[in-house]
Amino acid sequence: MTDQKITDLFIIGGGINGCGIARDAAGRGLSVSLAEMNDLASATSSASTKLFHGGLRYLEYFEFRLVREALIEREVLLKAMPHISWPMRFVLPFHKEMRFDSETPTSRLLTRIMPWMKGRRPAWLIRLGLFLYDTLGKRGILPGTRKLDLSRDEAGAPLKDKFQTAFEYSDCWIEDARLVVLNARDAQARGAEIMTRTKVLAAERAEDHWLIHLKDSLTGQVFTRRSRMLVNAAGPWVAEVLNQKLGQNSREGVRLVRGSHIVVPKLFDHGRCYFFQGTDGRIIFAIPYEEDFTLIGTTDADHPDPETAPTCTPEEQDYLIHFASQYFKKPLHRDDILWTYSGVRPLYDDGASSATAATREYVLSLDTGNAPLLNIFGGKITTYRKLAEAALAKISEALPGVGGNWTAGVPLPGGNFAVKDVTKLQADLAADYSFLTPYWARRLIRAYGTEARLILGEAKSAEALGHTFGATITERELDWAIANEWVRSGDDFLWRRTKLGLRLTEEERAAVDTYIKDKVAA
Repeated sequence: MTDQKITDLFIIGGGINGCGIARDAAGRGLSVSLAEMNDLASATSSASTKLFHGGLRYLEYFEFRLVREALIEREVLLKAMPHISWPMRFVLPFHKEMRFDSETPTSRLLTRIMPWMKGRRPAWLIRLGLFLYDTLGKRGILPGTRKLDLSRDEAGAPLKDKFQTAFEYSDCWIEDARLVVLNARDAQARGAEIMTRTKVLAAERAEDHWLIHLKDSLTGQVFTRRSRMLVNAAGPWVAEVLNQKLGQNSREGVRLVRGSHIVVPKLFDHGRCYFFQGTDGRIIFAIPYEEDFTLIGTTDADHPDPETAPTCTPEEQDYLIHFASQYFKKPLHRDDILWTYSGVRPLYDDGASSATAATREYVLSLDTGNAPLLNIFGGKITTYRKLAEAALAKISEALPGVGGNWTAGVPLPGGNFAVKDVTKLQADLAADYSFLTPYWARRLIRAYGTEARLILGEAKSAEALGHTFGATITERELDWAIANEWVRSGDDFLWRRTKLGLRLTEEERAAVDTYIKDKVAA
C-alpha cells in the first residue's frame, strides 16, 4: 500500500537525534514522518549516564567548541524541562600521589614540558580545567566551582581517608529516555507522524522524492511512504541504513563504542555525584540514582556490530567495581550489583587510536541529489537541540522556505514551570491528592511535571486509579502511557519511560507486561 501524499521530511530513527529533528522541523511548519524500528529511545538514548554535561574530560582533547556549546545548552534545557532535568553538584576528589596512564593531547604536551609530571593531573591543571568549565558557557542557574575539605564535608565520609581535598562543580541530571518521548510528543502535537515498531525495509529515489518501504512489526503490514527529503538518524545503524537500505556507497561511518553501567544499593546519603579519575586515565561517575540506588559508569570499549545487543560484560563489571573501590572506604563486590545496562554510542569515525579518544563532535552530511538525503553521525544528548538546529539549517538548503530557529526556551510537555518551583509543585500535588505518599508525588512530578494532574484526574483515592501493580504503578498511569507515550510492552514502561523495574519483583514486572500487551491488543 502506497500513500500518495508526499511529506517534506521522513526521518529514520526514534532516538534523541531523530525525535529532536522531528520536533524542530514540525515546529517550522514542515510535514514530518518518523519511523523507529523498535521503541522510542530503545538503544543509545536510554542507555546514557543520564547527564546533561559540558564534558569536562573533553577539554583534555581540546574540544573547546563542543564543550562550550554543551555548557551553554545546560541552562537552556533546564528551563525547558525542569521536571526531567535538574542541577547536580559533582565532587572530584584529588590525591596528589595518584598516577594516570593517560594519552590525551594535554597529557602528551605536559610530559614534553614537564617530564616529571608524567601520569599525573596536577591540582593546578584540574583548577584550570574547572575555571574554563565555569567560564566557557554562561551560568545563570548553576553555581560555580569550589574547593572542599573532605575531612569536614559530608562528601568525604564515604571516601578513603587519603582523599582530603576535592573540587566541586556543577552539571545536570537528565531522564534520557523521557527526553526522547517528550520530544516525540511535542513533534506529534505539531503535526508530525510518529511510527514506532516500524522498520524501514528499503528506500529509493523516484524522480524528485523518496519512496520508503516499511513494515509494521506488530501487524505485519507492509506499506510505502513518499517524502521530498530523507533524514538518516539511525544512530548505531546509520552506516547500515546508508549502505544497505538506501543503496548508497559512502566511506563515512561511525565508530561503535559501548558504555556499560552498574546499579548498586545506595552508597551515600547526600545528593551529590562523584567524579573519579582512574589510574588508566579514564573517569567514571558514581551518581545518586532513583533515590535508593547508586549508578556507576561508564566504560569505553569498541563494539563490533549494531546487531549485537550490548551487555555489561563480567570484565566491565569487575572494572567498574575495582575502579569505584579505589575511592570508597567500603569496597564493592560483584554481589552488590542489582542491575546493569549498556548502550552503544555511534561516534563519528575520525580514526582515533582508542574508543576514549574518539571525537564526540557530530557530523551532518548532506547529499543534494534529486531527492536530498541528510545523514547524522555522532552527537551527544546534551547538544541534541543544537544538532537539530544544525540539521534544519542543512535541510533548508534543500527545502527552501524553512522557518527560523524556535526551540530555545520553549518547554517540553509538562515542563511549563520554573526550575525553582519543582518542590512547590510536588507539595501542591500531594496536598490536592491526599492519598499520594511523598515519594509518589515526587515521582509523578519528576516524570510528568504539570501533566501529572491529567493522569490523576478527579481521583479521590488510590483505588480510583485502578489496580496497583507495585511501586505506585496504577492502571491509570499505564493507560496514560499507552495512549500518549507509545508504550507497547512492560520494558517500554519499566525500563525506559521509568526505571520502576528496579522496584518490582519478577512476577510484578510480568503482570505489568501482560496488562500493557492485552490493552494494546484490545
